Amino acid sequence: MSIGTTHKPKVVVGLSGGVDSSVAAYLLLAEGYDVIGLFMKNWHDDSVTISNECPWLEDSNDALIVAQKLGIPFQTIDLSATYKERIVDYMFAEYAAGRTPNPDVLCNREIKFDVFLQVALGLGADYVATGHYCRKETTGDGGVLTHHLLSGLDPHKDQSYFLCQLNQEQLARSLFPIGGLMKSEVREIARAQGLITAEKKDSQGLCFIGKVRLPEFLQQQLKPNPGRIVEISTAHPCYSEPFTGEINTVEDAEKAAIPWTYTPEMGIDKGAHSGAHYFTVGQRKGLDVGGTPLALYVVDTDVVRNVIYVGQGNDHPGLWRRALKINQEEMHWVRPDLALSPGQSMEVMARIRYRQPLQQGVIWRGEADYFLSFSAPQSAITQGQFSALYLGEELIASGVIAR
Repeated sequence: MSIGTTHKPKVVVGLSGGVDSSVAAYLLLAEGYDVIGLFMKNWHDDSVTISNECPWLEDSNDALIVAQKLGIPFQTIDLSATYKERIVDYMFAEYAAGRTPNPDVLCNREIKFDVFLQVALGLGADYVATGHYCRKETTGDGGVLTHHLLSGLDPHKDQSYFLCQLNQEQLARSLFPIGGLMKSEVREIARAQGLITAEKKDSQGLCFIGKVRLPEFLQQQLKPNPGRIVEISTAHPCYSEPFTGEINTVEDAEKAAIPWTYTPEMGIDKGAHSGAHYFTVGQRKGLDVGGTPLALYVVDTDVVRNVIYVGQGNDHPGLWRRALKINQEEMHWVRPDLALSPGQSMEVMARIRYRQPLQQGVIWRGEADYFLSFSAPQSAITQGQFSALYLGEELIASGVIAR
């Protein structure tokens, strides 16, 4: 972007204390923007974090040192009350209901590109910027601007999935300076500029919380509730008549999206668990059940009966389905001009979790809800997670998996 002499655009960079946001700030400064660094403190409780994987104080200090090195203003803001209300409480509610949320997606929608954006605008900013590995392009047609959210060029770091709930207004105010770079190039720039974060490891775990012991985190509000683990055989009759035909209509997709239904009487008791709300479909670790030829995987959880259903091996039929459902109210179009009307469908590429390779599929709009079918069966389709839809490199829509 070329910067004119009459106006120097102001951008507030979310400095996290990591190398990516540090380099994002440097690149914007080098391009001629008026840059302000802002660190968001969103979490106080260190009791559930593992060692010092993501201590906010260290990150804040690193962000301050980077800002001083670059010669830009720096502030710290405490958004912990909002973060608890919009993210943490949401997580607890979702797990309690037997769904598996993605707090990082919500964190971007609710915190970084909503609350943080409003703070930035209050400081007179034209834009906010982050260290996400994604890109934005803007096109105009008849005076109307359309903002396109594109994958990051580094295939191993693409983070467009985490931004799948952003809207056109948020994208209009957003910049992603490192989206066209490889991670190795980002570190090279940081080294060349003498930034303290150049060799810093990438943060892991929940957005702004860090790497946590998830059961301990959930147990802050979701108390242990011992129940039974039931193994379902791969040869159970419920798997004898799955939907295996071609998916050519929305009715076909709806049938294929129906999940397996289990009762305790269908399987063999394998032991006890500490609470069905602590587990998720596809989970292998944490069951503490041995003595089976193949590893046990969670194929379903029932928080009403407090039962976990498991099956042997990652090819267990209970793990695989051809389609999923997205409720109409939980379907979000990053590109609203591409939204489907009832009866319409669109070929897309999709992923149902971060880092999953894109899968070929079709999004169908029924009279009420949406259905996403895949050319190949998908493993561990999980309620509460986000499915992101792409056309080529562009992320066009996303939705919460209802079943």
